[in-house]
Amino acid sequence: MGELIFVGLGLFDENDVSLRGVEEAKNADVIFAEFYTGLLAGLSLRRLEKIVGKRIIVLRRRDLEDECGESILRAAENGRAVLLVPGDPLIATTHIDLRIRAEKRGIKTRIVHSASIVSAAMGLSGLQNYRFGKSVTIPFPVNGRVSRTPYDVIAENKRRDLHTLCFLDLDVEGGRYMRIREALKILLSLEDDIGGGILGLESLAVGISRAGAKDGIVKAGSIRELLGFNFGDPPHTLIIPSENLHFMEAEALSVLADAPKWVREMIK
Repeated sequence: MGELIFVGLGLFDENDVSLRGVEEAKNADVIFAEFYTGLLAGLSLRRLEKIVGKRIIVLRRRDLEDECGESILRAAENGRAVLLVPGDPLIATTHIDLRIRAEKRGIKTRIVHSASIVSAAMGLSGLQNYRFGKSVTIPFPVNGRVSRTPYDVIAENKRRDLHTLCFLDLDVEGGRYMRIREALKILLSLEDDIGGGILGLESLAVGISRAGAKDGIVKAGSIRELLGFNFGDPPHTLIIPSENLHFMEAEALSVLADAPKWVREMIK
């Protein structure tokens, strides 16, 4: 019986992969990797291959989505295959689908977990994880049209007194990575169109860039302030907090994210 092991690469570069993940890769018959579901800004494929001691086959989006990962499944049916993925395995729906397909074909699957932007963003901001509601992706406009889903999710979370973690769209193969400034402009345009009164230039937001890197940035402030703030290179992540903060959340934002003094007025 074959085996497929999903190995998380973590947040930033090849040094984030766990020792267990390296061991699994070294014992694999074939190693695949995909880099389109997340950006590992500091990763070098050559250095990663040196760490695992083997050639790595880099997959395209269509290999997993259009062809349903057939090349991986065939390799796993005949031996031990490893799939290296950004962040933590199974955060992306694509990987869950592949795991289901493997199990249905009698291929044993295992997971080697790693750091995820989901937990990292919550921890870096100092906002309490149990106060986050549904997360959402802010996508690039298509033919000039902007999806209103991010606005609706933020509105619902705010009604429930919850924070919103916003993933920013990326097109790795096309070299496009949404930045915090672009995401905020999209949200403000949705506010102008919908008029729900949930966001404005003075609303609190938290921007995070290059989580896991030595030069990563965490900055809290008004949307007006963050629109003019330089977060540097991607990947970027955005949090829209609730209208109310726990006193420890306000303290964390002040100390860890250079938040303005008025965040203490949001303590309830």
